Amino acid sequence: MRTIFRILILVGTLLTFGSRLLAQSDDEVSSYSGQFYVVDSERVLRLVLESGGHKEKTDNVGNIILTFGAGGPHRLLVAPLDAPKYIVSGITEDGYLRVQRLPQASPNSVFDALSFAQPIWVETREGKLVHGVFAGLSVHLQPGRVNTPKMNHPEELFVDIGAKSAPEVHSAGIDLLDGVELTGPPRTTGENGKYASGPGVGDRFGALVLWELLIKRFVQAPLEGKAVLGNGTTTVAFVTQSWEGGRGLNRLLEEIHADQTIYIGRVTRDVPTASGTPQKGSLFDRGLIMAASSGNQPLTGTAKSLQDIAAKNGIPLNVEQIQKPRISGYANTSDFPEDFVHLGVETLWAGTPAETASARDLARLERLLEGYLGVSTPDRKRIMGGVPGCRIETPCPSTLPPLPSLTEAYGASGHESAVRDQVTKLLPEWAQKKVTTDAAGNLVLRIGDGKRDANTPRIAFVAHLDEIGYEVKKIEDDGRLQVGVLGGGYPQYFLGHVVLVHKKDGTHVGGVLELPGGWDKPGFEWPTGARSMDEPAHVYVGTKSKEETEKLGIAANDFVTIPKEYRPLLGTRANARSFDDRVGCAALITAVRALGPELPGRDVTFVWSTEEEVGLKGAAAFAEQAAKENRVPDFVFAIDTFVSSDSPLESKRFADAKLGEGFVIRAVDNSNIVPLEYVDRVVSLAKENSIPVQYGVTGGGNDGAVFLRYGSVDVALGWPLRYAHSPGEVIDTKDLDALGKIVEVLARKW
Repeated sequence: MRTIFRILILVGTLLTFGSRLLAQSDDEVSSYSGQFYVVDSERVLRLVLESGGHKEKTDNVGNIILTFGAGGPHRLLVAPLDAPKYIVSGITEDGYLRVQRLPQASPNSVFDALSFAQPIWVETREGKLVHGVFAGLSVHLQPGRVNTPKMNHPEELFVDIGAKSAPEVHSAGIDLLDGVELTGPPRTTGENGKYASGPGVGDRFGALVLWELLIKRFVQAPLEGKAVLGNGTTTVAFVTQSWEGGRGLNRLLEEIHADQTIYIGRVTRDVPTASGTPQKGSLFDRGLIMAASSGNQPLTGTAKSLQDIAAKNGIPLNVEQIQKPRISGYANTSDFPEDFVHLGVETLWAGTPAETASARDLARLERLLEGYLGVSTPDRKRIMGGVPGCRIETPCPSTLPPLPSLTEAYGASGHESAVRDQVTKLLPEWAQKKVTTDAAGNLVLRIGDGKRDANTPRIAFVAHLDEIGYEVKKIEDDGRLQVGVLGGGYPQYFLGHVVLVHKKDGTHVGGVLELPGGWDKPGFEWPTGARSMDEPAHVYVGTKSKEETEKLGIAANDFVTIPKEYRPLLGTRANARSFDDRVGCAALITAVRALGPELPGRDVTFVWSTEEEVGLKGAAAFAEQAAKENRVPDFVFAIDTFVSSDSPLESKRFADAKLGEGFVIRAVDNSNIVPLEYVDRVVSLAKENSIPVQYGVTGGGNDGAVFLRYGSVDVALGWPLRYAHSPGEVIDTKDLDALGKIVEVLARKW
């Protein structure tokens, strides 16, 4: 039972490619639906055991070996299970995990740099997956800082799982040597999911293909009275430690001496990479790659058989001299068998979170192996419908509305309509009838009868709808998208990762934000500084011409974002991209729900503003219009992030507001200074109402600053946020609760 469960865990990131990734024909691949499936391990195990006719074992280095049938010939099919990752190497007193890379030598120049501020999971010894993030710098806190961390080495990597102490880490089941990897299954990219992009794609595609073959044979072949994997003896092996000198393969070849051996795994070819898109000489999406031990001589044995099967079935098969799988160690290594074939597919951006493989090439690979084994292709739909426990994956359940649904709505600056619609849906019915949208796209709700006495001020609360992202500027002749940045941050949090291109019809196409030139050369360093994201960037969507890209429905002014989801961490902590400023939006919604439609003697306006990340544009438009209408608020409470130095990478000299200890008065930032009398007044109201409160100095600007010229007082409020403007943003939901409560109190009593 443990054996099959381990296969499912280790190959799980690729099992979820989708119901049609490994389709029966190229035409079927082009219509891949993008539905993700997960197979229940216990039920599949039962089917495996009931099928009979096989032996299984796990050897001393963790290789998983399944043997079917008997007699000759003896075929051995091998694929690696492992991909570069980290293991827990230490646990700090304040609950962070320290890590060491596996392999201990970096796979490439950017492997560590691309891990900072990214969501991860920790796999415990019991197979439990614990959500977390790698810590990262907040760009707002770095100007003028001395000796800023470079974020390019494990020495600076800290894992944040939401724990506050080492005992909390241990209570979550985490211990030294547990594995740490970037999260999630590969994303489908390109037209109709033609490609799969994500961490480990180039390392585990072989395991995916073999496991797909096993699932098909276990479910359908026994029912039809057929041999599970052809005649004779077939051994399927999933090998470990491929990045640590090929120890798993070395052990396997020492023990099993098959008549025919096929290794299905990463290929190494000397092809120019430039920015990462297919270059001259690339075989990406152009068929399979095969190297055989016959060298330049005419093909014989298994290599010749595979070549003939490929020709018969119209499968492009490129025979090349490529490096055999690497085996090295402190002692003599096993010899490769005489009849040995290495099969693979070419990938882009190898060893990065955006590594990309062609679904068509993987479908070709499966068809070739089916022909080699002499087994027919079952009906994929019949199989997926017949395996008990199959289900469509759904986002992690939310227990904290309205925040999860707000964070999972996409809306870069200037493209906030989906977020605006979500805010409206989350408002109570009475508020939905009163809310309006102004010319700048701001969502505006006024509460109160406006019958104020001389001592009652007109007040406004402002939280912004938009998030950072990119915008398509033009489509290049080669099909790539030239994009401009919307907002600011560190480029390594975004470049080299999978993105979504959001089209005007509300749908999206997956793509990859290309890495800078020279990323794969020794000594490469990321640009730093406040304007580092302003450098030109390109998105690859799998096309080769401007016309192909336009056929996807992509056009100038479409927006681009990193994928995201709301992920609960330990306790009351959570991770999602765009907490800035969806937490502020959620706090306003919570306050409106609590206030109700009647607020006599008050004049209160709630504004969910647009384009804050590109210059406070929505708030500025609202303020200007309010001045024209003689409705300038006396006080503006800008509700936005308090970028916190509550992180092991930051200086604690300022911005040291602690997560979980209450909302924060953003007393000083780059755009505003709150008069001390109003800081003290907010603190007093918070204490009177038993609301936890903090105050301090941070970086960045806030929407309230644009009201100053018209005479308003800007009292900026927020909540502590770790790793701002990154996919790894972390909050404590107790601070959101406090923020919502103080907004309600201020609306009633200020």
